[in-house]
Amino acid sequence: MALKVELKPHERIIVGNSVITNTDQRARLLIDGENVPILRERDILTPETADTPAKLVYLAVQLMYISPDPQTQHGTYFNLVRDIVTAVPSSWPIIEGINNNILNGDLYRALKEARKLIAYEEKLRNQFEATHPEAAADKDDVSTAA
Repeated sequence: MALKVELKPHERIIVGNSVITNTDQRARLLIDGENVPILRERDILTPETADTPAKLVYLAVQLMYISPDPQTQHGTYFNLVRDIVTAVPSSWPIIEGINNNILNGDLYRALKEARKLIAYEEKLRNQFEATHPEAAADKDDVSTAA
């Protein structure tokens, strides 16, 4: 069954290990293939945009997803996950979901679960900043000084 993808002008998509960039008009693609990794630009993280622990986990899973040999990223992934669970034990149920999908070879679902980890991290960060306004003020001072 073919996947229908509509691209906005200049939007990029990863298909397999290739980056496809649309021209200046909308385009509709039909992609037919078995087990070909496909990521839209909005779902792609780069090392520069992976600026939190949960985003680094997502990046590691993303690299597994698009890699012909996903196991090359396992060491990095499991080190990151160990650090997160040590710092935030309540994240374990989400990480367990990611792990199960990785072990079952469903890396696309693992990516979706990793998005939940990013949302959970953001929720915890917002709760912390709401209860510690001085920390948020210090963060603002650092970002305006840069």
